[in-house]
Amino acid sequence: MSSRKLIYFINPISGTKGKKRLIEWITFRTKKENIPFEIIFTNKEGDYSFLKNKISEEKITDIIICGGDGTINKITSFLLNVAVNVGVIPMGSGNGLAFAAGISRNPHKALDIIFTEQAKPVDGFFLNKHFSCMLSGLGFDAQVAHDFSHQKKRGLLTYIVLSLKNFFASKNYSFTIEVNETTIQTKALFISIANSNQFGNNVTIAPQASLSDGLLDLVVVTKMNRLFTLLVLLKHLVQGKIEEHSDLMAGKKGVLYIQAKKINIQNPELAPLHIDGEPVNTELNIEINVVENAFTLIQPS
Repeated sequence: MSSRKLIYFINPISGTKGKKRLIEWITFRTKKENIPFEIIFTNKEGDYSFLKNKISEEKITDIIICGGDGTINKITSFLLNVAVNVGVIPMGSGNGLAFAAGISRNPHKALDIIFTEQAKPVDGFFLNKHFSCMLSGLGFDAQVAHDFSHQKKRGLLTYIVLSLKNFFASKNYSFTIEVNETTIQTKALFISIANSNQFGNNVTIAPQASLSDGLLDLVVVTKMNRLFTLLVLLKHLVQGKIEEHSDLMAGKKGVLYIQAKKINIQNPELAPLHIDGEPVNTELNIEINVVENAFTLIQPS
């Protein structure tokens, strides 16, 4: 019998047909590995406060999350400073954390990683009291997240349509940003705070970001002509990079990219906010702090 003991978390609602096959495959593969396991369905409330005691009492070694970035966020927020490894079988719309960590979207290959690879510490961060394990933001992309959450039919195509719609309809918001002992006042289409290097689906937004470098990557797309902004962003995203422009500190228009451990954002116009792709109530003042080695993630070497 293996020294490992696993809990799989699965959303019981989304993709019911594929979910049944996934449960069958998980059961077959884990039994074949001779590893004790339990399958638990996720809950609407996102309350996993029972986990800490369960892990300790039952000697659970691994929590495997079958879901997207929002589900990963909710569960890992209850695993900070808990001695357990986290595995991921990506099943979301974007799967930004999985892509950043090199975890395959193919559930068979994702299970191979869980059974054969090692866990390594990854960072997270707090926006006031909200924990984020991947990427959070204010403005345009947060509005997309809010609209996306109300759609009956989800998926990449729905996300693209909403993104294009909001790109030209969204306003530029006023922000005051305090970072690295510098204060920046600007209007911006959106602000991304990244621990992962991407939005998801291999769309890179923060090319220098690392899951475990102890730094956050701040990306600010400032007020520009919308069509020009779209073309610039598409060029950067296709090339997989957004260059750092230090001259933006002087107020020029473009893309601002800064790495830091701590960021403060004043949000007087109440730009919408998302945490790991999930909409949350926005706030006037947002203190952002990195959490080094927030949890350990099973990922390719």
